[in-house]
Amino acid sequence: MTNPLKVGVIGVGNISGIYLKNSKWLKDIDVVAVADLRMDAAKARADEYDIPQTMTVEEMLASDEIDLILNITNPNAHAQVALAAVSAGKSVYSEKPLTLTRDEGKAVLQKAAENNVLVGCAPDTFLGAGHQTARKLIDDGAIGTPVAASAFMMGWGMEMWHPNPEFYFKSGGGPMFDMGPYYLTDLIFMLGPVKQVTGMVTTGRKQRTITSQPLAGQIIDVEVPTHVTGLLEFESGAIGTIITSFDAAGANVPRIEIHGTAGSISVPDPNIFGGSVMLKKPGEDWAEVEHTHIYDENSRGLGLADMAAAIKNGRSHRANGELAYHVLDLMHAFHDAAEQQQHITIESSCKRPSPMPQGLAYGEVG
Repeated sequence: MTNPLKVGVIGVGNISGIYLKNSKWLKDIDVVAVADLRMDAAKARADEYDIPQTMTVEEMLASDEIDLILNITNPNAHAQVALAAVSAGKSVYSEKPLTLTRDEGKAVLQKAAENNVLVGCAPDTFLGAGHQTARKLIDDGAIGTPVAASAFMMGWGMEMWHPNPEFYFKSGGGPMFDMGPYYLTDLIFMLGPVKQVTGMVTTGRKQRTITSQPLAGQIIDVEVPTHVTGLLEFESGAIGTIITSFDAAGANVPRIEIHGTAGSISVPDPNIFGGSVMLKKPGEDWAEVEHTHIYDENSRGLGLADMAAAIKNGRSHRANGELAYHVLDLMHAFHDAAEQQQHITIESSCKRPSPMPQGLAYGEVG
């Protein structure tokens, strides 16, 4: 199979724009249709990005023309749409998180396995130049044996800028479920899967006042922890610390650092593809490392293209369902550990995703 896979997109919210834009240059995918519960919005997106067809969700799932579903619905619909796609015999790639609950995630993966189709999931930022460069440094022994990692996502919340921020403070929201997938996916890419965690959580403000338009002045009752601290023990033996917060007005902290027996790496923001990679050896100053891989701009959709290439070539894809479920399991485990006041042994695991090849041409994934 050499032609690009035909992709149908379900969900035309804000994030759909960058996926549709990037689909024009990613060589292994061809977006041929969009669907949404709001048919007028789907038609507008199709016209904007010159997509040939607008379909209902039901039509798309039944279409023999569609090889692969891109599921970029709201998080609370991820499970329903993904399960419908794999039940229809179509591989599906979803925005993060995979699902909201562990049971939903297991159901999607089980049905996909039964129907011999694949599940993929964002984030795919770890496929970008900054994170691939950091991984190569680790694999090449630049910091020796990894010993520890730290990750920080510190912010004030979404109510100041998001047009409809209530979800972030309700069940399935909070800083860990919103931003944790970026950080945890990157840590697993660098260091491998996690075998044990513990955690502590708190809620700084019980109510939030929306200051963004069009809902300025509306009060949100906060139902989830808004500051989550987790400790991780990786199967490799390294230990990690992660903090995600909607209660920090500002913080002078790194995004991710990896420390080893021979040095340390400062890893870029896992919400972007590029960014500076810094290496420090004992007794030396921090030094910036030139990127070893391409894709340092916003390349959302790389994971989808990599999944399409995997289907075509019979190989494993990197932003896969097992990785996404392991991340989901970890996020729940931090909250479980805080509630139970104990360490949690992680039942799930995954393979450490393989690095991207060097020397790719723009639009290729290898």
